[in-house]
Amino acid sequence: MPSECREVGVFSGTHVLAELDGVEPRLLDDESFLRTTLARTLTDAGATVCEVIAHRFQPQGVTVLAMLAESHASVHTYPEIGAAFVDVFTCGERADPEEAVQLLARALGSAPVTMSTVRRGRQTAMTGK
Repeated sequence: MPSECREVGVFSGTHVLAELDGVEPRLLDDESFLRTTLARTLTDAGATVCEVIAHRFQPQGVTVLAMLAESHASVHTYPEIGAAFVDVFTCGERADPEEAVQLLARALGSAPVTMSTVRRGRQTAMTGK
């Protein structure tokens, strides 16, 4: 069935958890860069970014959260070791969370990504009866 004909409200999604390593520490401590880069990579992967918020920790580290029409994404950085945790969850077929993680890793210059993908919810539509 083409995606434009799919039922609205199907209870399923794809959740990707990843660890990025070998990243330049200054990039992982740059709140503005991380906000912009996360939003761009999510959009490039087909997601609809509604809002992005961030918090910079002292003495270092940033957490960035993106609210998506399809669900959410987050990045938690550890500049002191050049690493980050990434979490991208999307519902539906439009956005590709694995692509989003790969694009983010590329933008950060990460070493190969350690990534786990979990299919969540019901894989078939419910009739509501």
